[in-house]
Amino acid sequence: MAHSHAFDRALAALPLAYPGPGGAVAVVRNGRVIARHAWGFADIARRLPFTERTLFRVCSITKQFTCAAALAVSPDLSVLDAPVAAAMPLLEGRGPGALHLAHNQSGLRDYWATAMLSGAPVEGAFDAAAARRLIGRTASLQFQPGTRYAYCNQNFRLLGDALEAQTGHAYADLLHDHVFERAGMADAKLWADTASMPDGTEGYEGSVEFGFFPATNRVFWTGDAGVIASLDDMIAWERSIDTHWNDESSLYRRLVAPVRFADGNAARYGFGLARFEIAGQAATGHGGALRGWRSFRCHVPQSRLSVVVLFNHGQDARAAAIGLAQSILTPDAAPPPTTHPALVAGWRRNFIEPESGLIVRLVPTAEGRVMLHYGQSAESLLPDQKGGLLGANSAIDPRGGDVFLNRPADNCASRLRCLSDDAAGRIDGLAGRYRSDEYDADFTCTDAGGTLYGAFSGDLGQGEMQILLPVFNAVWRLPMPRALDCAPPGDWTLEFRRDGEGRVLAVDIGCWLARRVVFRRVM
Repeated sequence: MAHSHAFDRALAALPLAYPGPGGAVAVVRNGRVIARHAWGFADIARRLPFTERTLFRVCSITKQFTCAAALAVSPDLSVLDAPVAAAMPLLEGRGPGALHLAHNQSGLRDYWATAMLSGAPVEGAFDAAAARRLIGRTASLQFQPGTRYAYCNQNFRLLGDALEAQTGHAYADLLHDHVFERAGMADAKLWADTASMPDGTEGYEGSVEFGFFPATNRVFWTGDAGVIASLDDMIAWERSIDTHWNDESSLYRRLVAPVRFADGNAARYGFGLARFEIAGQAATGHGGALRGWRSFRCHVPQSRLSVVVLFNHGQDARAAAIGLAQSILTPDAAPPPTTHPALVAGWRRNFIEPESGLIVRLVPTAEGRVMLHYGQSAESLLPDQKGGLLGANSAIDPRGGDVFLNRPADNCASRLRCLSDDAAGRIDGLAGRYRSDEYDADFTCTDAGGTLYGAFSGDLGQGEMQILLPVFNAVWRLPMPRALDCAPPGDWTLEFRRDGEGRVLAVDIGCWLARRVVFRRVM
């Protein structure tokens, strides 16, 4: 099969375009492997080569395997609703069902974020007992199940645990029997302890400029991100998808079935898979990440194309995989649109999104784009023809004197609450200790020489002090660039609440993964 020159160039450039200790890539087209290549080292100190058989932490790619095992065991996932509910005995009102979990529509806060509220050290141990204890404290939701999308790792841990409870079989055995063995994934397995790999492969932090060093991970993952697999295992998964694509009852066809929200709007995520487009063609896929590991796989059914990229370092595997797919589907792609810095100069604004309670920051760049800081990572927006801003996942729409944020993938459109450009925060009375009963956690705010710092503590430990950055009056940011998971909470939004006499009563704390947790002042 002939390849385009664009694809050949993109494939050859991959190791230097995304430099790091090692990596691997596979491309499957019309059921045939047209690229299978590994480079670099699985362990740079021992000079252990990275090969096509090297085991790799695929991390959140695990989520689709968890859903596949669940659907293989029972087409009706509602049979798992009871064990899901049993894991959260304190949750009041209508809780999420198994389908809500599979579609990231549960309304649960992500336990990798709430663990940091409970004082988890950045590189602390987090085992199954800690996970059960933290999940068992759940007493409230971010939104009603089925109404919104919010990424949440524990959704899939709960699914894996519910599968075990329902069937009486270990989750690892269910994965092997119903997914890996059927797809020919000979070496894929559950490997919950992230501290080491059975074949000695290391994941690395760092960069070419500063050097690479082994990443420290002490988390135990299961249904959310616990699978390890080689490139050859992932090739087997992609070839199995292609082989059985015309069978509507096949596992992958069931995984990519249309998903909707409770109001009937189409969802862009379901059964552990994102739905998106590559070069105008419908695609499904998912990435994975942990400190020292990045992966991404995608499938474009119209062109019978699959791409897998695995890095044992922190480079952007998603960009690498989609770039390769685009080089095949649109080898003569048009250049990116021209930007005009003057058009975005006035967009340096701060807002609060009222439903989530989170800060929305718009920061113009010298290149004529505006960076939207709201979700898990910053999103690049360009001016549109209506005077607003448009990106892949978000749109900023000014109407009259109001500004609206539209995020179809979240099933959310809201009028933003504008904050003044004046970032001078009012610090009087903020220092003190605040408590969340739901998470049995404390937040300590300290005035250290006229500058505010904050830290969390609880039964998981004592977190590090971080500087608080003023946004407007009662609204502050607490940056948390590192956490248990590789995708950290990022900026926590802190909005302090005062009574009519100006006394601080509480602080509402939230991030993209865990919104609106109330900490009431106790000191």
